[in-house]
Amino acid sequence: MRLPPRAPRARRWVPVLVAVVVLVPLGAVGLVALVNARTFQVFGEIVHRVETDEKVLALTFDDGPDPAGTRPLLEALAAKGVRGTFYLTGQELAAHPELGEAIADAGHELGNHSYSHERMVFVTPSRVAEEIERTDERIRATGYSGAITFRPPHGKKLVALPHYLAEHGRKTITWDVETDSRSDEVVTAEELVRRTVEQVRPGSIVLLHGMYAGRTVTRESVGPIIDRLHERGYRFRTVSELLASPPA
Repeated sequence: MRLPPRAPRARRWVPVLVAVVVLVPLGAVGLVALVNARTFQVFGEIVHRVETDEKVLALTFDDGPDPAGTRPLLEALAAKGVRGTFYLTGQELAAHPELGEAIADAGHELGNHSYSHERMVFVTPSRVAEEIERTDERIRATGYSGAITFRPPHGKKLVALPHYLAEHGRKTITWDVETDSRSDEVVTAEELVRRTVEQVRPGSIVLLHGMYAGRTVTRESVGPIIDRLHERGYRFRTVSELLASPPA
């Protein structure tokens, strides 16, 4: 008797299982390092900065959109004539569609930061697809029509997430400058500006969080960061524009 062909869904698991067989011998320490790596993953391409001789960089903003700080952040960017890349979650876009539309209408790039903002490490391929595709739909509903790049929640990934992105021709976008992510550290706006400006180099991708109520310092820092980097000869690009920069 002929057996029916195995369902396509089952075949999706093959690369995942192969990768797990390879990864398990790494042990816990190696596994944690891989999950948190900003410059390496087992499938596809990951970008934490762009190799270029041009003094260009991308300002990126994670999470939201949230009513507490989205419009003030947009005002700060508009005052300097700078476009950024906003990595937004699907659930918050669903809750505040008008804020997503405001970001798109202002000419910024919208990126996918998953739907639920949960760590996408030990997840199934179907869960990855749902998280990304639902958020893509919310992003398109804002009227944004440009490229949608993806940033993992908390920067964490293992097998299923990068495999999905690789199969769909999408890069994993991380960062090389991160100065406001420690919630247990209280810094002034001036200190945040200083740290950010000192760490930037040609091709940098800067991660900031500016939309929640507790991120006043970040919002106050955006204008001065732009001013000081302009003084150093830097120009601002969206992530997609930065990826198209001439190589070094």
